[in-house]
Amino acid sequence: MFAIVAEDMSKSLAFYRRLGLKIPADADSAPHVEVVLPGGVKLAWDSVETVRSYDPDWKAPTGSHRAAVAFEYPDSAAVDAAYAELVDAGHVGHLDPWDAVWGQRYAIVLDPDGTAVDLFAALPA
Repeated sequence: MFAIVAEDMSKSLAFYRRLGLKIPADADSAPHVEVVLPGGVKLAWDSVETVRSYDPDWKAPTGSHRAAVAFEYPDSAAVDAAYAELVDAGHVGHLDPWDAVWGQRYAIVLDPDGTAVDLFAALPA
């Protein structure tokens, strides 16, 4: 399992719903939320208050991200469309879609808490 500390649980979960995750609406007010991703890995969110309940000195990181969440798409057009939808919805585009030298269409958008979310698809051979 990997987890994200959410400043605003509702905003964070809405962002990930746009990426296709099935997160119940009643989770928006929960202090801790988990979903099982394809393959069985869990993604979790904890509110700042929850984290500070056991780590009172916790501070949000500053500078660039230390971890990223990545979502695979079937093709380049789907990456471009997902990026455009998220940016049009008011989320911060970090890197516009591009054809990466490692053979993928790639883009990076930031979630409401500044976590980098990579969007990618294999380029045609």
